[in-house]
Amino acid sequence: MASDSSNTQNEKTSGINSGAARMAERIARWTEGKNSLDTPIRGLSLHRWDAPTEPTSYMLAPSICLIGQGRKRLFLGEDVYIYDAHRFLITSVDLPVVAQILEASGEKPYLGLTMELDLRMIGQLMLDNDMSSQAPTKDRLGIAISEVSVPLIDAFNRLLDLIEQPDDIPALAPLIQQEIFYRLLTGEQGPRLRQISTIGNHGYQIARVIDWLKDNFSKPVKVEELAGKAGLSVSAFHKHFRSMTAMSPLQFQKRMRLNEARRLMLTSHLEASQAAFEVGYESPSQFSREYNRLFGAPPIRDIKTLIQDSTK
Repeated sequence: MASDSSNTQNEKTSGINSGAARMAERIARWTEGKNSLDTPIRGLSLHRWDAPTEPTSYMLAPSICLIGQGRKRLFLGEDVYIYDAHRFLITSVDLPVVAQILEASGEKPYLGLTMELDLRMIGQLMLDNDMSSQAPTKDRLGIAISEVSVPLIDAFNRLLDLIEQPDDIPALAPLIQQEIFYRLLTGEQGPRLRQISTIGNHGYQIARVIDWLKDNFSKPVKVEELAGKAGLSVSAFHKHFRSMTAMSPLQFQKRMRLNEARRLMLTSHLEASQAAFEVGYESPSQFSREYNRLFGAPPIRDIKTLIQDSTK
């Protein structure tokens, strides 16, 4: 009996290694000479890094992240998540994260992909397969690490194959994505996805508030107002928001503001004071302090370093 179990595990590991190698080969082919590629398949992007990176802060949409080769670390608040070719990362709500490539080289670059979750498709799958009444998860955090399965990585490889068959993408990509979401719903992370797709669930209510914050993060906001939008008391809202995002609502808003200010300075060439005003800060000195605390350098020096790094 023990031998049978060992053989099954070995076959699974071999299948995952083989699938990851195929995925890495496909990603390497399409990302030659670039760090990222938005594919013709909706929501699917590919990533390549030839060396480890410094920690980078950004907003991560609800998505699943797989690695064909290399290793990555992600921070959410005080929590740390590390994943590789045998473990994938999934986020069920938009989250302000800090990410860092840990393993990459010219000979063996980091090769990974990100696919955004289609919450409407997930909701329809739940209805079609009578999943909405299944037991919820006690872990309400909107991010997790899970083991990769052979069927999951095989589905992603079939999705990547479509990049070379663009005429087939409109008809076949949604079917393969539906299969991927079905496997997520019926796997370890199914309860996490169901909690943000079921109306009336606390996870769903918090997810809707996060959507509102994304569109209104530059506006002054009170926790009482956000709690009202969720239909919860202030104490209950604060509790459920922190359990899903690992931070308070105001900390969450601050992270979004600083991430957007950094983007504006880097891509729209705004001065620090202009960017601070655009994202809702009234005090440039407060903006500079909080920016320095999050990114490890004052705005001007940080942006200068980012520009220099991008031209290397």
